[in-house]
Amino acid sequence: MYPLVKALGVVRAFLAGGATGAIIDTSANMSELNSPVVEWYKNRSIFITGGTGFMGKVMVEKLLYACSGLRYIYILMRNKRGKSPQQRLEDMWKLPLFERLRNSQPEAIEKIVPVIGDLYTDNLGLKSSDLELLQDNVSIVFHIAATLKLDAKLKDAVEQNTSGTARVLDISKKMKNLKAFIHYSTAFCSADIEVFEERVYESKDNPRDVINITNWLNSEALDIATPSIISPHPNTYTYTKRLAETLVADEFGKIPVCIIRPSIVIPATEEPLPGWVDSLNGPVGLLVGGGKGVIRSMYCKGENKGQFIPVDFAINASIVIAYLVGSAKTKPKEVPVYNLTQSAVLPITYREIIDKGRAVVYNNPFEMQVWYPDGDIRSSKVIHNLYSIFFHWLPAILIDLIMLICGQKTL
Repeated sequence: MYPLVKALGVVRAFLAGGATGAIIDTSANMSELNSPVVEWYKNRSIFITGGTGFMGKVMVEKLLYACSGLRYIYILMRNKRGKSPQQRLEDMWKLPLFERLRNSQPEAIEKIVPVIGDLYTDNLGLKSSDLELLQDNVSIVFHIAATLKLDAKLKDAVEQNTSGTARVLDISKKMKNLKAFIHYSTAFCSADIEVFEERVYESKDNPRDVINITNWLNSEALDIATPSIISPHPNTYTYTKRLAETLVADEFGKIPVCIIRPSIVIPATEEPLPGWVDSLNGPVGLLVGGGKGVIRSMYCKGENKGQFIPVDFAINASIVIAYLVGSAKTKPKEVPVYNLTQSAVLPITYREIIDKGRAVVYNNPFEMQVWYPDGDIRSSKVIHNLYSIFFHWLPAILIDLIMLICGQKTL
């Protein structure tokens, strides 16, 4: 997989409407250049939601490493698993991800300021003093936080992806020196659009109405109504991200908003470490599951193209996009939208991904494999279902039965 990712040398990003195209070369280190981007970030403070997630951590590291002149990065954080935000920040700082920053700028951790809050509460649950701090100092907002669960309940997905976006927008509108509000959507938020351009597509539903409905309708009735509500979207994730885009677009002209749509985000090509990843989303989970021998069959057409973007490319492009939005001499006529995908630069099929992943797993086998990693993709649903019964369900039932006999807890 990583030789494939290594070949991705550029990120293609187009301005809204596709009228003006620009290739953003993210292979160079901005800190090594006489860069107007680095200069623009000097003495600015940034607010990031989702700063402790996969993309968020890479964002924090890259900003501090390449734009050393910035003042502070405020990260929305909450207590988690018995750890305070400060403890979580200290643990995050110790990750291999931050090694080059620890070596070159050990004092940079002092620029990371956790603000206690969440996406579920009005004013993000922030104390009045923290609200004032953000409103007085922040000039750039990166709204990354979201639930990525495709099978999330509609109520949960709306609460995080749509209502959460509304709350971040409400806070941002009160910021006195806001130069750029960067909202992270997804390249899959418009399943009903055949040719997906760099512009905002109107949602069939009013996001505020959907928020209200999910607040008063009971969970059982909402679950029954979900398929008809989200149609033609395949899941609640893409539906609620589409709604969130509408909320952001509604603020165009009031604050400097921009929408970034990454495709499936995969491990880093070069920065901060080649191949770095801390999640099992997308093809990584499939390759790990297949490499462990757990996943034996996947229903998929091998000739279908995969849409992926390395995390360092997505983050480098995002940092530049914020600069383009914040430093623009004239206001755009439409909401700036950037689709961050790679298929036009380096097409790759799922068959190629599986083959490359299998070669890596054979050369670098996992420990504690449960079965020889020879699973495969199958375009026939009947054949896939047969493999699932004999190689997924029956072995799982057998293992659960053995664990039950032995007095062990089953999954």
